Amino acid sequence: MSLDYIISISKPMLEGAQATILLFLVAIIVSIPLGFVMTLAVRSSIKPIAWLAHTYIYVMRGTPLLLQLLFICFGLPMIPVIGEYMVLDRFVAASLGFILNYTAYFAEIFRGGLLAIDKGQYEASQVLGLNKWQTTTRVILPQMFRIALPAVANESVTLVKDTALLYAVAVPEILHFAQTAVNRDFTIIPFFVAGVIYLIMTLILTLLFKWMERKFKFE
Repeated sequence: MSLDYIISISKPMLEGAQATILLFLVAIIVSIPLGFVMTLAVRSSIKPIAWLAHTYIYVMRGTPLLLQLLFICFGLPMIPVIGEYMVLDRFVAASLGFILNYTAYFAEIFRGGLLAIDKGQYEASQVLGLNKWQTTTRVILPQMFRIALPAVANESVTLVKDTALLYAVAVPEILHFAQTAVNRDFTIIPFFVAGVIYLIMTLILTLLFKWMERKFKFE
């Protein structure tokens, strides 16, 4: 295939990449803070809150993301009485599904980060006269973030690849345009081009997190 052909099929796929990038940004910006809140809920001394948080995490991690997306996009509108009010824009519905799913995964990552902190850190903070808020913000959270950063990076790369599931709920993205070109031109070249685009995005993200790991390691 000629370079002109590759350029011609790359243009719509790059347009589709905008949906991929937007979904990634929305999901990562919202689900990371929510994941931390969910971690606090799991560790809550109020039993009903802790139980609900554990149940939420179990359900979201125990069922396929694709199933969750299909339920939100096509299942919610079928609920009797309230279904007509649950019809969402496909991209909005997909964003909601990704946020709910990745919140559970980030919650487990942050929980693991907190559990990895030595109890002596809490005792040392008390000896230094730090109150609970100061201990949490100045001692515990910075260490938790450094511990959890590699796992957060790995989950973020997975998120980029999972955005291909937009194809299943009819949101035009990279894979949608690649499949259209394959069906039209009877060649697998568009799949390779799509793969290269995903590799470039994940490479940029990987380099960003590597830089963050080096920065926080030496600070």
